Amino acid sequence: MTRKTILALCAVAIFSLSGCKLVKNLPEGEKAVSAGAGGDRVRTEQRIADTFETQLLPYVRDKALDFAALKTALAKGLDIAGQAHGNRGSGAGAAWNFAVADTGVIVSAKLDTRARVADLDIDGDGAADLTVQLGPVIRGNALRDIAPFYNFDDFRDQIEFAKLGRALNDRISAMLQLPEGDLIGRSMTFTGVVPLKKADEAIVVTPISVDVKP
Repeated sequence: MTRKTILALCAVAIFSLSGCKLVKNLPEGEKAVSAGAGGDRVRTEQRIADTFETQLLPYVRDKALDFAALKTALAKGLDIAGQAHGNRGSGAGAAWNFAVADTGVIVSAKLDTRARVADLDIDGDGAADLTVQLGPVIRGNALRDIAPFYNFDDFRDQIEFAKLGRALNDRISAMLQLPEGDLIGRSMTFTGVVPLKKADEAIVVTPISVDVKP
């Protein structure tokens, strides 16, 4: 074989390799997760699997103030209270989110809807001090926004970020259990999250747990 022939064959080989694309061999049954909207569900499920039990629930329990302590903090101003005890959601004008845990007497309840709620008297004056969402429909993104480890910059876009909020609400809603019968006059112990845009607005709790006594 002549020197010219060898050089020609090498050139052909190099040219052929330059047109090749290396493809990762995935395990059988495993598919690559789309970086677009098609992968949102898989990523959301994985985030919840990785963080819900091990990070989110302990974080809310550890950060929780009782109702009186929350009101005392808010009396100093919402931003001051938020910087000391809360976490702010993403975007301009987002609410501060506070973890709270306490026990109160149920003074009213709306259970004939998918967005069930109970109003609790915490300080014993007979009037409702806050509302606890009971699902199965839970509104808002307090569970997502209380957590500093759910960073908006880690998500594809606002839509994927919103999907996590809804998925967290659905997960916690499935865990909430209420006893049979009338709830009025019963004692409820709860732990959850309160979103506030103003210090004096109505307190609505998205719970991570509720326990109703006879």
